[in-house]
Amino acid sequence: MWKIEPPLYNRQGNLHLGKSDLVELADRYGTPLFVTEENRIRENYRRLNDAFTRRWNRFRLYYAVKANNNLAILNILRQEGSGADCSCIPELQLANLANFRIEDMLYTGNYNSDEELNFAAQLGVPVNLDDIDILDRLAKFGLPETICFRINPGFGKGGFDKLVFAGPDAKFGITSEVAERAYARAKKLGAKRFGIHMMAGSSVLDVEYFGQVTDRLFEIAAGISEKAGIEFDFVNIGGGFGVPYRPPEPDLDIERVAAEVTDRFKQRFEGAGSVPYLYAEPGRYLLCDSTVLLGRVHAVKFAGKKFVGTDAGMNILLRPALYGAYHQMYVANRMNARKKEKVNIVGQVCENSDILAKDRELPVTEEGDVIAILNAGAYGYSMSSNYNTRPRAAELLVRDGEEFLIREREDLTDILDRQRLPGRLLK
Repeated sequence: MWKIEPPLYNRQGNLHLGKSDLVELADRYGTPLFVTEENRIRENYRRLNDAFTRRWNRFRLYYAVKANNNLAILNILRQEGSGADCSCIPELQLANLANFRIEDMLYTGNYNSDEELNFAAQLGVPVNLDDIDILDRLAKFGLPETICFRINPGFGKGGFDKLVFAGPDAKFGITSEVAERAYARAKKLGAKRFGIHMMAGSSVLDVEYFGQVTDRLFEIAAGISEKAGIEFDFVNIGGGFGVPYRPPEPDLDIERVAAEVTDRFKQRFEGAGSVPYLYAEPGRYLLCDSTVLLGRVHAVKFAGKKFVGTDAGMNILLRPALYGAYHQMYVANRMNARKKEKVNIVGQVCENSDILAKDRELPVTEEGDVIAILNAGAYGYSMSSNYNTRPRAAELLVRDGEEFLIREREDLTDILDRQRLPGRLLK
C-alpha cells in the first residue's frame, strides 16, 4: 500500500484529511461526498507560484476553472492572487460572481459560436482564439483590446493519449505560419495588446518536457513578434503540471520545471524592448490532492472474483471509465487492517465500464465500509453526471477541523427542475 502523506493521516484506524475524520464526515453528510482541504489548495498555489516568481517576477497564474467550478474554490484562488482561465460563457459568469476582475480573466474557447464571441466582446475580457477565421467573426461584435492566439507547437504529451492537446491529431491551436498572419490581421483590425498561448499536454511528470515544449513556444513568439511587428504583453505556457496518481510515481519537481522554463524564457525575452509577462494556467496541480471522494460500500458479491459495490461510480468519478485512470484508494475505516485481498471496486451504474479499480489490493471489505478515493479534486465533480438518473454528490470544504457544505447533494427535484410536460401527456 502506498504510504499516506499529508494532508492525509491515519488516526486510530480512521483516515483523516487534515484534522477531519473522513469516516465521521461520511456518516454525518452521507455519500458520495467530495471532501476538500482548503489549506492544501493554498499550499499548492503558493508552491507553484513561488517557484516561478522567485525566478521571474513578471509571472502570473490563471486557474483553469474547468477543473472545478465551485464558487468557494474560485474565491480561495482569487484570494491567493490567481486569475481565471475560462473556457465558456458560464465559466466567465462564475468568475465574475467570484469577483475576479475582467482584466484577470482569459477566455479560451474553441470552435466558438457567435453567441460566445458576442458575450466575450461585450464583457471586454481578453480573448484567446483557436483559429484565424474566428478573429473576423469576433471583430463584428467589437474587438477586445487584448487578443491572443492558441499555438499548436507540433508535439505534445499527456498522462493518457486523450490528454495530449498538441501535435498533428490535436483539435486545438494553429501553426506558427498561420499565427503570423493571424497577428498581422489582429493588428490591422485594431487590437492594442497581444498574448500568445499554448496547451501541449495534461498531467505531465517529465521535467525536461516542459523546457522543450515551452522553448518551442518562446521561439515561435519571438519570430511572430519580429515578422508581425508586435510586442507581446504575455506568453502563456498553459498547464499540464502533473501529479502522481499511481504508486510509485514521484512528485513533479516544480522547482526544476520553473528553472527549465524561466531560463529559456529569459534567453528569448530578457533585454527585449518590452518584456512580457509569463503566464501559466494550472488546474489539476492546484486541486487534485486537496480532495478525497468518499463512497459507501452497499453490496459485496463473489462471482469469480470479489466485487465491492459503492455509491461512487462512473457517474460521480468518470476518469477511470473514460481514460482508464488510476486513483489510489483506502478503506477509510480500516486503516490498521493487516489482512489484504484483491477486489474490483465498482459503482451502481448500468454499464460494465463502471469499474473504478480492477484487482486492487485492499483490506477485507464489508458492507457499510467507507471507500476513500484520492486525488479527486480536479475533474472529479466537474465531469460527473446524472447518468442513470442518479443525483450528483455533495461537496464539503474543511479547514483546521471546521466544515462547510459548499455544494448540496442533488435530489430528484434538481433533475426535474428544467423539464416540462405537455398537458396532452397528462391525460
